[in-house]
Amino acid sequence: MLPSLGTVNVEELKPTSDGPTGDGSEGAPSHAVAVPHIEGGTRAFRRTSLAMFAAGFSTFALLYCVQPLLPLFAREFQVSPAQSSLSLSLTTALLALTIPVAGALSEAWGRKPVMVASLLASATLTIVAAFVPGWRGLLLVRAFEGVAFSGLPAVAMPYLSEEMHPRALGLAMGLYVGGTALGGMAGRLVTGLLADFASWRLAVGTIGALGVFAGLTFWRALPPSAHFRPRPLAPRDMLGSFLGHARDEGLPWLFAEGFLLMGCFVTCYNYIGFRLLAPPYGLRQAGAGAIFAVYLVGIGSSAWVGLLAGRLGRRNVFWATVLLMLAGLALALLEPLVAVVAGIAVLTFGFFGAHSVLSSWVGLRARQGRAQASSLYLLSYYLGASAVGWCGGLFWAAWGWDGVTGFLGGLLVVALLISLRLTALKPIGPVPESPAAFP
Repeated sequence: MLPSLGTVNVEELKPTSDGPTGDGSEGAPSHAVAVPHIEGGTRAFRRTSLAMFAAGFSTFALLYCVQPLLPLFAREFQVSPAQSSLSLSLTTALLALTIPVAGALSEAWGRKPVMVASLLASATLTIVAAFVPGWRGLLLVRAFEGVAFSGLPAVAMPYLSEEMHPRALGLAMGLYVGGTALGGMAGRLVTGLLADFASWRLAVGTIGALGVFAGLTFWRALPPSAHFRPRPLAPRDMLGSFLGHARDEGLPWLFAEGFLLMGCFVTCYNYIGFRLLAPPYGLRQAGAGAIFAVYLVGIGSSAWVGLLAGRLGRRNVFWATVLLMLAGLALALLEPLVAVVAGIAVLTFGFFGAHSVLSSWVGLRARQGRAQASSLYLLSYYLGASAVGWCGGLFWAAWGWDGVTGFLGGLLVVALLISLRLTALKPIGPVPESPAAFP
């Protein structure tokens, strides 16, 4: 059994009026007995983990399937590298801005319905993107996709924080993040290979079809909420919750880390393809796209680091993941191709481990209004992907890969200093039973 992540809030274990009913709906009355939280190793844990893994796979595959195609877009549509990155940056910007709305809707409509709608709508729009003509049309569909994507990441973290027992939360969150890693890798690899041997439109359409399958799997496998009570939309209460999180001693720093780390990670992958297609490497599109195979290390690191954080404490593990990202970026600056690949792999390992820790840390620290806390974290997370990703194109145009590395290195140094500050963060609530419970 995994080591305890601390005591469970007694209020969470009282009978609620939001237990699952025989028809599988959320929020129906249930006054007889409290529904226990999901423990690791149970059938409910396996079903939930499968569903969330599929959801993470689908969302990141659909979101990032255009990333290896940026050089192709630049050539086909006659746009600059920074402009071609808008096919991703515009999507992540709209995703960031609509995440708080999706989180608020999930408070009223239920967690699972919002996530299912998000997955199926985003997969359908990806199929549409494969057929839409013209650069502006493609950007418009990708913008709508950003809105559709917001329902899954906005709700996944609160759902797991509410339904999982604290002992199982770290591993469950790690498996979800592992799904995002596999999806990010598969989306990039499939589109890179198919675009080289067929067309980018076929590649994007194929990813959309996979997204539909993953969405249906999620719909069937995910148990309905048992520890969530729908509430009517109350903008004033939500604003108060947002302000409360902003005044917390630790949450704003966690949000800042999400902005910096995601921004650095996405920017690195945005422009590594341009580097590998150019001299001295001169790789084909399929060869440059193969760099995304290093996402495999992210699948393992997210679950492993999440488990390690449960044993040693998040504050004791997180700073090391940031340091790994910085080391990987420095290694990728070297010219030998093997060093570049190894550097990207180390950076990827560090990023997915960091994201796994941050995701569960935000969920545990926000004792109230977890959906709002998750929304603020993901707002920062995806704004980092959009803003830093676009700015990276300016550094690429001016100074090439050296410029991108210098830009990202400075941001990662700031992230490392913040992570060291977080080691001194005071725990909230009563003293926990183990280091892992320090949120």
